[in-house]
Amino acid sequence: MAVKKIQKRLFGTNGVRGIVGKEITPELALNIGQALGTMRPGNIAVGRDTRTTGPVLTNALTAGLLVKGCEVIDCGVLPTPALQYIVKEHYDGGAIITASHNPPKYNGVKIIEPDGTEMGDEETIRLEKLLSNQSVLVKPWDQVGTEVAAPHLVDEYIHAVAGRFPGKPGRGMTVVVDPGSGPACQTTPAILQALGCRVLTINGIMDGTFPGRLPEPSAEGLKGLAALVLAAHAAFGVAHDGDADRAVFIDENGDFVEENHEFALIAQYICKNKKGTIVTPVSTSQIVEMVADAAGCSVQYTPIGSIYVARTMRELMAAGKNVLLGGEGNGSLIFPNHQFCRDGGMTAATMVSLLATTDQSLSSLIGQLPRRYMIKEKIPTAHGSNLIEQLNKRYAQESIDATDGLKIRRQNTWALIRMSGTEPLIRIMVDADESTAGLALFQEIKKSASEILENIL
Repeated sequence: MAVKKIQKRLFGTNGVRGIVGKEITPELALNIGQALGTMRPGNIAVGRDTRTTGPVLTNALTAGLLVKGCEVIDCGVLPTPALQYIVKEHYDGGAIITASHNPPKYNGVKIIEPDGTEMGDEETIRLEKLLSNQSVLVKPWDQVGTEVAAPHLVDEYIHAVAGRFPGKPGRGMTVVVDPGSGPACQTTPAILQALGCRVLTINGIMDGTFPGRLPEPSAEGLKGLAALVLAAHAAFGVAHDGDADRAVFIDENGDFVEENHEFALIAQYICKNKKGTIVTPVSTSQIVEMVADAAGCSVQYTPIGSIYVARTMRELMAAGKNVLLGGEGNGSLIFPNHQFCRDGGMTAATMVSLLATTDQSLSSLIGQLPRRYMIKEKIPTAHGSNLIEQLNKRYAQESIDATDGLKIRRQNTWALIRMSGTEPLIRIMVDADESTAGLALFQEIKKSASEILENIL
């Protein structure tokens, strides 16, 4: 059983994204709305993150849905997982205007299926074909849809997450939240307060210019969060990306928790009480598999992208497998007892529950995980496909995994080279059990990539 990645023309790993006014325009949003309305007639929920271009693109998308006769429920500004939860509970589909972790000048569209998951490859290709069909018919004037405002629906999501953790496990715990001026400003603090936490915030006012830091929650960008964690003697800090489907952490010492360690710690916590399978892409550090094995659980690998993780989780469960957790090594975790999508608010709440079960600090728990070293780097290039093809030939004698991109295995070390699904660049990741082996492989791969790109150019 394996979910296959299918190449799409316009949509990437997580929706369609680009610079507004260049790749992303109101006309494109209008056409996407019409195509979605053709495929999913009925009640469609829409929402957006805090980007300044959100309203115009939302209005254009909504117009496309309305002319196809859809009833549009405008949920306003909210996290992507909140809209996904709302769609799952009530509607025939959804769309959210967001560029997730990309810089402010970017925006995009994610399409949500009735089960709350992102639209899969096959259906996305159908939608792309409709986009290229300029003869899509518009409903007569007396059959167009109507629009209603429903910003209150985000409260359902807040209560659903908090309701998974009864008894106020965060009582007496101080947590600092950095929503990054994104839509989690109104959700994660409320969730953690409902769990009994004392919550402080930084970058807690919605602002689509992202004045405090960029939407990507990097260690460098979270120095303000780290300083507040130390000043407040907090148990931890949590930060989100631009649409809050990811969560990353700062420990009580103000140190950034590498996302694969975050994944491994939460996997270890869940595997203590249940046995089953964890689903994750080939880009995730081997540390997750190591803690799963130690707890008597297994790991199923997929192509990179939350949609492939979610689809694989559902397929395994349909086949009678006990699936405990899904996720990626970038702060994106999927909790199947809640919903089949990445959920930063749920991840933050789970960390509270985890720490409430022990008298150890977050840094202490992280320090007890198996030792692994992860190196990541981006190389801007418009020739990613050609580069990977040439690297595949150069390393043909190695142990190769082609599930997604090119993964080269050497004993207990691996390197993954793949094209970004959202930007014109390639990503190089190396995972090793000791730093010298990882650094040596990384430098070798980077040198090979530079040589190939010089020849291409």
